[in-house]
Amino acid sequence: MRISELSAKSGVAIPTIKYYLREGMLHQGEQTAATRAEYDETHLRRLRLIRALLDVGRLSVASIKKIVAAVEDESMPVHQMLGTAHWALSPAVEPEPGEEWQAARAEVDAFVKDLGWDVHPDAPTRDELAQTLIRMRQLGVPVDLAPYVEVVRKLVSEVEMRAIPFDGPRDAAVEALVLGTVLYGRALDTLRRMAQESESARRMSSPPGQTSDA
Repeated sequence: MRISELSAKSGVAIPTIKYYLREGMLHQGEQTAATRAEYDETHLRRLRLIRALLDVGRLSVASIKKIVAAVEDESMPVHQMLGTAHWALSPAVEPEPGEEWQAARAEVDAFVKDLGWDVHPDAPTRDELAQTLIRMRQLGVPVDLAPYVEVVRKLVSEVEMRAIPFDGPRDAAVEALVLGTVLYGRALDTLRRMAQESESARRMSSPPGQTSDA
């Protein structure tokens, strides 16, 4: 297909496609003439991935380039490639000076070890959880992650990982990871707040046979 058809099918404007080509985020098409190139389904998949990273993941061009480089590096294992996307999705957390941070970080490391989870020692999620634990204690929020761990473990192993085409195109695997992590993460948070509202209403409702004025 020509670039005009690629634009129509992907919904991405031609100037934007040309920008992605210049930046190396989108691989070049097959040159058929001096000013003409042909594109195929791999370009459509890559454009879907780029839009997912930009619009859903809210990632910078620099981060997207790193992910695209990982996708194109066929020697990189799929797990490591997906890890590149995971790290990019994590918010930047600056370690805080002092013993409180060191204790929280050590607590997270021990927590991950006790769970038997294979999480890279330098994964940004470790710092993210450490910062969360610090804020919880500063605000007097009880720290009990066990119920959440069980829910997450089941959700990830039985649902989320099954949605990722590990044996399919590498672009598609990263796209599924990003969309699933971000969009279902938002949906999960929304459903939790809805459930909280519903449970609050149930608990605060009048007992059967009594009115609210009783």
